[in-house]
Amino acid sequence: MTPRFGIQVAPVADDLPGVRRLARLADDEGLDLLGVQDHPYAAAHADAFSVMGVLLAETRRLRVFPDVASLPLRGPAMLGKAASALDLLSDGRFELGIGSGGFWQAITAMGVPAKRPAEALAALEEGIEIIRAMWRPGESVKVHGDHYTVNGVHAGPAPAHRVGIWVGSVGPRANALTGRLADGWAAPIPHYLPYEKWREAQDTISRAAVEAGRDPGAVLRMAQLVGEVTTGPATAPRLQGEEPIRTTADEWAKVIAGLATETGFDTFVYWPETTDETQLLRWSREVVPAARALLA
Repeated sequence: MTPRFGIQVAPVADDLPGVRRLARLADDEGLDLLGVQDHPYAAAHADAFSVMGVLLAETRRLRVFPDVASLPLRGPAMLGKAASALDLLSDGRFELGIGSGGFWQAITAMGVPAKRPAEALAALEEGIEIIRAMWRPGESVKVHGDHYTVNGVHAGPAPAHRVGIWVGSVGPRANALTGRLADGWAAPIPHYLPYEKWREAQDTISRAAVEAGRDPGAVLRMAQLVGEVTTGPATAPRLQGEEPIRTTADEWAKVIAGLATETGFDTFVYWPETTDETQLLRWSREVVPAARALLA
């Protein structure tokens, strides 16, 4: 798979003009992906799906995805409808990052009943089935699960392209689900899944894909990298714990090449500690070309 590169933004309500400028700049710079955080319970955040609709309208080639959508707060049938609409409106530039729910205290504060981890994972599996069924016009969708039920809803419309479902999974059982069912793995940032566990998670996903009769190479593998692109000194960073990567563009490129060749990632999304035009330009004009050269 040709490596893809993107950047992440938070839909901060007080700086929506800035978010829009960064999205347009990412598009102009030729980046592949823009991830938008989805934390509806955060008072400072605007609704991610509303923001993504505007960003898709104001860009030409950039693919936009929620990083990642909170299934418990969205619901699978309506999430499928929203995804297909955004994809149709953008001529096939929407992808669906999704998770089973990470901040349950905040989720329950918005009126959603709490789920234990195993229940949340089972709900995610049911949700993926419903979302995909909603994209098949002509079908009458009937899914009777323990957590979600749809009973004869008419599917459609179909999205403009085969929307990828990229799961932000952490633990072994969730990673196995990703391997069995998902189109990609949106690896959580190291705060939730330390670097030391990335290789093991990749192996779990690949093994589950093979056991399900799938090609593990068909599952997109996204590394989400927190840090800062500096002008010096050129120190080799340690990928340890949740330590941010703070180094020069050339050293960043070496990190990316190592993650591709040694850990199996093919997609790289930058989470700058300070989201501004300077960091975006250093990523797009210095890191990405250097990484592509190493990977070539």
